[in-house]
Amino acid sequence: MAFVPFDDRDGWIWVDGDFVPWGDAKTHVLTHALHYGSSVFEGERMYGGEIFKLTPHSERLKRSANLLDFDLPYSVAEIDAACKATCEKMGLSDCYLRPVAFLGSESISVSAIHNKARVAIAVWDWPSYFDPETKAKGIRLEWSKWRRPDPATAPSAAKAAGLYMICTMSKTAAERRGYADAMMLDWRGYVAEATGANVFFVQDGVLHTPPVDAILDGITRQTIIEMAAAKGIEVIVRHIRPEELATFSECFLTGTAAEVTPVSEIGEYRFTPGALSLGIMEDYGRLVRRQA
Repeated sequence: MAFVPFDDRDGWIWVDGDFVPWGDAKTHVLTHALHYGSSVFEGERMYGGEIFKLTPHSERLKRSANLLDFDLPYSVAEIDAACKATCEKMGLSDCYLRPVAFLGSESISVSAIHNKARVAIAVWDWPSYFDPETKAKGIRLEWSKWRRPDPATAPSAAKAAGLYMICTMSKTAAERRGYADAMMLDWRGYVAEATGANVFFVQDGVLHTPPVDAILDGITRQTIIEMAAAKGIEVIVRHIRPEELATFSECFLTGTAAEVTPVSEIGEYRFTPGALSLGIMEDYGRLVRRQA
């Protein structure tokens, strides 16, 4: 299927309480968010007519905005309703959703005291973040040269657009060299996350995953920890040094877009997707469909 730019598609986008034709959903070049990164967003998926963990996503959107020191003019319930209405307006039952909140163009100074918060929601068909044929075999990652920042220097608990600049740079560089993604360290040198997904490792039937003291606490990550506990699989949340990757047999990424994606390679380290990671991938697929 031919690629269609996102500004040249058909449909509707929810903008500040109204549906706007897709091509008319525009903002000014002097919008505060474009110049200073005052924007937060969510990534969600609808399966079989139900948006998976919709309310936790809407709650996080509100929290992220508050961390960037602006308030959304809509309640969590109103954001939930708008997400559902946008999917219905687009006639989609299996899709990806992108709610985004940002500061407008009332002022172009660094200060945002006079800028109003705006909210938009777009949805589209997006089957898989990674190529399905290679997903089960495990994707290849390289090490990013960029590190996740110290929480004292950036609001790492927020899903803020500005925090993704180094993710874009890392993933673009990786793809140019034939990799699917890049693994990032935090400012201390511990394993952090991929450019848009959390990471889990397997060692002797036990899951190991980094703490969220410098990275986003992914909703899919939370779901996998809950699923593992229900199945009696131990999960150890701890700091992981890069050299420890030599001791792990399996690895997988988790995220709304990535869902559960096994990994075969991170830099010099190799993994073989096995029963645990493939089983969790299948269980997660059943869970999101069952809840639909």
